[in-house]
Amino acid sequence: MVPNETYQYLGLLQLLQHFQWMWVGLFAMSDDSGEHFIKEMEPLLSKHGFCAAFADTIINQGGWNTFDNVIDLFSKFHAALIDSTVNTIILYGETTTIIPLTTFLHLGNHELLENTSFRWVWVMTAQIDFALTGLQRTWGLEFFQGTIFFSIHSQELPAFQIFLRNIKPDQTKGDGFLQDFWEQAFVCSLPNPKETSMVDGTCTGEERMESLPGPFFEMHMTGHSYSIYNAVYAIAHALHALYLSHSNRKSIMGGGKRDGLWDLQPWQLHPFLQHVSFNNSAGESVSFNDDKEVEGGFDVMNLVIFPNRSYSRVKIGKVDPDALEGKELIIAEDRILWHSRFNQVVPISLCNDYCPPGSQKRKKEGKKFCCYDCVLCPDGKIANQKDMEDCIKCPEDQYPSKDQDQCILKTVTFLSYEEPLGISLASLAVSFFLITVLVLGIFVKCIDTPIVKANNRNITYALLISLTFCFLSSLLFLGQPTNVTCYLRQSAFGIIFSVAVSCVLAKTVTVVVAFMATKPGSSMRKWMGKRLAYSIISFCFLVQATICMLWLGTSPPFPDLDMQSMATEIVAGCNEGSALMFYSVLGYLGLLSLITLTVAFLARKLPDSFNEAKFITFSMLMFCNVWMSFVPTYLSTKGKSMVAVEIFSILASSAGLLCCIFFPKCYIIILRPELNKREQLMWRKK
Repeated sequence: MVPNETYQYLGLLQLLQHFQWMWVGLFAMSDDSGEHFIKEMEPLLSKHGFCAAFADTIINQGGWNTFDNVIDLFSKFHAALIDSTVNTIILYGETTTIIPLTTFLHLGNHELLENTSFRWVWVMTAQIDFALTGLQRTWGLEFFQGTIFFSIHSQELPAFQIFLRNIKPDQTKGDGFLQDFWEQAFVCSLPNPKETSMVDGTCTGEERMESLPGPFFEMHMTGHSYSIYNAVYAIAHALHALYLSHSNRKSIMGGGKRDGLWDLQPWQLHPFLQHVSFNNSAGESVSFNDDKEVEGGFDVMNLVIFPNRSYSRVKIGKVDPDALEGKELIIAEDRILWHSRFNQVVPISLCNDYCPPGSQKRKKEGKKFCCYDCVLCPDGKIANQKDMEDCIKCPEDQYPSKDQDQCILKTVTFLSYEEPLGISLASLAVSFFLITVLVLGIFVKCIDTPIVKANNRNITYALLISLTFCFLSSLLFLGQPTNVTCYLRQSAFGIIFSVAVSCVLAKTVTVVVAFMATKPGSSMRKWMGKRLAYSIISFCFLVQATICMLWLGTSPPFPDLDMQSMATEIVAGCNEGSALMFYSVLGYLGLLSLITLTVAFLARKLPDSFNEAKFITFSMLMFCNVWMSFVPTYLSTKGKSMVAVEIFSILASSAGLLCCIFFPKCYIIILRPELNKREQLMWRKK
């Protein structure tokens, strides 16, 4: 007639989860049912993340046979309840369980009770009823203020309290229970019919049930009483169904020889009970399920104690077996009256305080898993909730806050024209471009002067034009990357620089061949002329162009967002597509530069008047140094700094070629025109 106890376990777990009571104590009666409760409950608590600080059995009132039993009872209570971290205690037992517990609380530990930190939330099962014996009449139940307990679902029956108010001790003759109850409840003696005189302490018979405190007599219909009431009516309906079933009645009664039910065995009523379904006087349906259990759940109640030692049971929720999984417990938290020492704040029952956001739990050695230390999250991770088991990584487009308790959206960044570094580099590139154009204009204007004619002026023009494009190519690296800029910038840089370096190489080889051809009988005379220089430039250009075409045809660069390099920024850049092809372009350019430097170095001792090799050597030394420094610097920088390093390398190497090769000539053309004569150029150093 009571709901399956599994639903009570489920309700207990969901109640603890609702209030986040992770650290609880367990008390159960020392009988088979109590031991079964602890055996079932402890694994359930651990499975759902709760810990039992203690799990003890206590002897009920009937087991106080010796003084040692009493001492054992008091020691168990004391050892468990002095743990100030346990604010929630689950109590499993029966009606008499309250009696030893109340005895301990009133007599066993006055100093403990006077401590302001002494406070508990009692959570009790449906088997317990709040009842005290006559010896405890003056004690009351104030220690159980705010108790939350489960109760078999019940409803108030019409006229039930009227019936109770009209009960008199002489209504039922021969009912010894009612007379004994009356004398104990009202602390009086019923008059002896043989004695006519009334003495002090004699019951008048006019005492009223509603005047008794709640712990001695409950005026409202309790869950236990409601179950008994329904059980009586279920039996009545089953008997009625049996009586109406003539065929069954004859087979059971022996062919109908007897019309009474006196020979009916209890088990013979089971088939009729199984199909019982009726509405009781409270309007609720009563029936049994396939497991022969009454359908229904548990009510969740809150005990409110009044100063006059009476109490009220306030319904604050229920356990509904028919609800969705995980939602079986329904509770109205605002209706709960907590113990006064909690100041109407939801109690906390933890082995230690919650770990704040930004930290994670670390298990204490030798302690239960509910007891832990709090440690800060490692770098790069956050804990955005309290009491997290492990810190979590932010998404790629976010980064941890300073307190590591939330993720902040990263900002997209790139080397723009508006920021100081971008403005500086762009201004530098444009300035060198204009200077190169000016030098080119000077050389075009002085096209017929000896210093311009020397060393193949067409190659000189090609070199100056390639340098203008070198300076302009650096602008492709500024601003937000697009498909066009990503596609062009590395390949354009590689091809233009290969043309510039090949022009320098061609000028150097031309000088070397020219001086070697002046020797008598030299075979180098056939290499004299513009064809050799043009062949060198064309070959060097075609090799680099082929590498770039293969790169762009197989795995071209594309705009990409780098979310890993910078902690707080997303770098908008270009993914090179193929790192192999990118470094092949740089490697070929480096090889070409080293060849040019070597040739120029070997030709540096040729006569000064015709010789550019010294200036080319200086320019190529600067060029090689810049690009040798570029590779490790490029690999060690991140974000938009990588782009700035490459732009600076382009500008520095181009400026080195421009300054070392052309500024000495411009000096002679503009400031020392007297040296710009054939006679001066034909002079040989003695």
